[in-house]
Amino acid sequence: MDCALKNGCQAARISLCNGSNSSFEIRNMKIDRLQQASENSLSLQIFTDGRYGLFSTNRLDIKELEKFIRNGIDSTRYLAEDKARLLPDPSLYYRGGGNDLQLYDVSILYVKPDDKIALALQVCDEIMNKDKRLISAESSYSDGDNFRYMITSNGFEGESSDSWFTLSASASVKGDDDARPSSCWHESSLHFNALIKNGIGTKALERTLRKLGQHKITSARLPMIVDFMNSGQILSPVIHALYGSAIQQKNSFLLDKLNQKVMGNQLTITDEPHLADSFGARYFDNEGIATRRLPVFESGVLKTYYIDTYYARKMDITQTIGSPSVLTMPLGDKNLSGLVTSLDKGILVTGFNGGNCSSTTGDFSYGIEGFLIENGQVTQPISEMNITGNMLTLWNNLIETGNDPRPHSRWKIPSLLFDGVDFSGL
Repeated sequence: MDCALKNGCQAARISLCNGSNSSFEIRNMKIDRLQQASENSLSLQIFTDGRYGLFSTNRLDIKELEKFIRNGIDSTRYLAEDKARLLPDPSLYYRGGGNDLQLYDVSILYVKPDDKIALALQVCDEIMNKDKRLISAESSYSDGDNFRYMITSNGFEGESSDSWFTLSASASVKGDDDARPSSCWHESSLHFNALIKNGIGTKALERTLRKLGQHKITSARLPMIVDFMNSGQILSPVIHALYGSAIQQKNSFLLDKLNQKVMGNQLTITDEPHLADSFGARYFDNEGIATRRLPVFESGVLKTYYIDTYYARKMDITQTIGSPSVLTMPLGDKNLSGLVTSLDKGILVTGFNGGNCSSTTGDFSYGIEGFLIENGQVTQPISEMNITGNMLTLWNNLIETGNDPRPHSRWKIPSLLFDGVDFSGL
């Protein structure tokens, strides 16, 4: 920072990052791949003469850094002027004092490679020889940690750290004709002792076998349940429509909708950045701005855009925060099975296979797979079908939320029940 300011930089933000990760992959009870990596990096954001430059390096020798910084400042002066590129108002910075968010587990330093391999083998063993149609069984153990220190020339200084542990499994079986159904399951945790270590391979195989006999059914407009594994994916276009970049470029179907009722009464989403022991929890964002609890939707009313410093200045509006942290929804009183039981006829979606959503209009078309629901029971597995519609219409037809979000997800979105969705098949 001293070097940058002494060499003609009016303002700067510097981040130092250190991280490591390892993975152990198993195929059919044999070690298929081992990987371990660690890295250090420095990111330098330069604000000089109304211009902005971003430079990064992993060469951290002090003599090399001085030359790197001077070259970065000289290069920035060749860029076009952009007066919206400034550091945030210092009054918005996080100043410390928050409780421990419990994001780092020191035991990551002590889990032995042999134990990691043993866990991955155990997961794979839950699949092997359990069904004569099995083609392949794969599993993996992975973990990692990240540390970050950030400082700005106008008064912010902060650091963060987190760790993560994951066990996953996938299975593939021989189906009818050339069909090769496959599926997967995984469990993750910020803390090793809290990581679920049993039943992962079993669930992956069960989910695979349920796909045997998949085919299209007749096109219809039906209620749709999106399970808790995929509910975040159907929400994603809505959240991305709230980003400052989409709003400023008028590329959002939620443009000029702040404080208006745009969704159904069932949609309430809150950003909870200080939820301890949660992926995505944080006290400050990538600019150092203090995070806070934000209502995103309240009974269908849009309450928040995600606006960072740059887009706030570009549009001359109040900034909030650059991106979501931990998204939560009020939970209903039914799990996935309860939602299925409540329907006489409908479709349970357990996967999306391609498709897209227009960020400008909200019109979407997605390939789906899942199951036909008849008389409150899951019956025929289906695939090669599409759902089409508009995001505003879809979320206005949200009937009910489940009580089953995945605890290790950044977006804690449960299974969702929508009415009147167009399914295209035969």
